[in-house]
Amino acid sequence: MLQKLKFLTAGESHGKGLSGILEGFPAGVTISEAMIAQDLARRQMGYGRGGRMKIEQDHAEILSGLRHGETLGSPIALWIENHDWTNWKDGIMSHETPKEDIPEVTLPRPGHADLAGVQKFNFSDIRNVLERSSARETAMRVALGAVCRTFLKELGIEIASHVIQIGPEKAPAISVSDLSELNQQADRSPVRCLDEKTERNMISYIDTTRSEGDSVGGVFEVLASGLPVGLGSYTHWDRKLDAKVVAAMMSINAMKSVSIGDGLDVAKVPGSKAHDEIIKEGETLRRASNHAGGIEGGMTNGELIRVQVSMKPIPTLARPLRSVDIKTSEPGVAHKERTDACAVPAASVIGEAMLALVLADAILEKFGGDSLSQVKAHILASGVK
Repeated sequence: MLQKLKFLTAGESHGKGLSGILEGFPAGVTISEAMIAQDLARRQMGYGRGGRMKIEQDHAEILSGLRHGETLGSPIALWIENHDWTNWKDGIMSHETPKEDIPEVTLPRPGHADLAGVQKFNFSDIRNVLERSSARETAMRVALGAVCRTFLKELGIEIASHVIQIGPEKAPAISVSDLSELNQQADRSPVRCLDEKTERNMISYIDTTRSEGDSVGGVFEVLASGLPVGLGSYTHWDRKLDAKVVAAMMSINAMKSVSIGDGLDVAKVPGSKAHDEIIKEGETLRRASNHAGGIEGGMTNGELIRVQVSMKPIPTLARPLRSVDIKTSEPGVAHKERTDACAVPAASVIGEAMLALVLADAILEKFGGDSLSQVKAHILASGVK
């Protein structure tokens, strides 16, 4: 896929920390560690989170790419310390050869990367897989996404999210046009749900399921407004914006499906009710509805982007499922790590970050520019609305 903006993360769940590099980001954008910290704190919220959130108070340190509060156009490097590493560094996660034998993890968890990972890399210890495949890595994605969110806001683009379902509890559909206050409203809910009755039912369901040693999944929606027409392209498969958005969302741990606009519901209605009629408002052509979710033919059409993402229940369970020991071939129960009963609210914030990364790249691909002022000038000169 064509990319102007690239990012890379490194780090293990209980390693020393997480590092990230954002390359291709324009100069002249005001960012700060305090701004990034806001989204990192939102990621740590949510009813049903586990004990790790009491240990980590995530803070991203800006190591490079910034001077006097503004980006330089050079690679931006971030660092997030894992406070829990102090409990692991002298043994299980030592960077040196340990002084004594460390017990290996040999009972893979169903639904996790464990078994396929050890088979792929020929490991005898599942910890070599589970440390990197952990969702802990997404903390750095949120930090990098916060940088991109700041750039997008300069262009009048807003991104927000909310949880629409946890387990069988589903919130009624809402009509959203202004995203400026939506995140604040969602953040006031412990499950990031905008409907109070559904919120109570979600919390009750999480409590019941957690008491049984089980976990829950759900669905969240990510939205973006203020986008110019024509981001992405219909000309090649790898330039379609919806394909990039879906790939980004599916790259988040435990996500199992992504839909845009009406999603699966569009398959239930005839074409006359599935497509958005075109109308004229002043001098602007726009859609009378938004079944397409803001993307048609792989391109933004000027309407609100709507992306729904389904998350499976977390595969690390307090009451583990059956498994087979990879060394002895003896049946047993899966390995147990510290875990969350529900992480859907946190996942919605991660979804915002991934959408921000994709949209920032799409803006730079279409309009170009080495600095914020150049990007703004190019958008203005293009006449695109």
